[in-house]
Amino acid sequence: MFGCCLTDRGSEFSNPLAIETTSENIKRTRVFYCDPQAAWQKANVELNHQLIRKFLPKGKSFDHLNQEDIDLMMNHINSYGRKKLNDKSPTFALSNLFGEEALELLNVRIIPANEIILSPKLFKK
Repeated sequence: MFGCCLTDRGSEFSNPLAIETTSENIKRTRVFYCDPQAAWQKANVELNHQLIRKFLPKGKSFDHLNQEDIDLMMNHINSYGRKKLNDKSPTFALSNLFGEEALELLNVRIIPANEIILSPKLFKK
């Protein structure tokens, strides 16, 4: 679905081969790195990074999170409206571009605006 992944050089992206290929060695995407100290090269994801830091401040480990926690956090973040999308959410945009099936394939669900939680309280439910 996604032909490439544009990212920074964080340690979580230090093994591009594992991201680019499946366990059966089938190519699924390509990883490209932004230049160091060039956040403007991936400006569209910087807001997501800021929102993730509302849950996990810099220096706090992600190790205690499982995939279900990450999916939940990202569903809340990606249901939050963006100015660049005329106050629509990235999830809404994804659904309009690729259909509801894409949401299901990616384990994405829309969180109603009045239920969005952008804080560590989300994990305490």
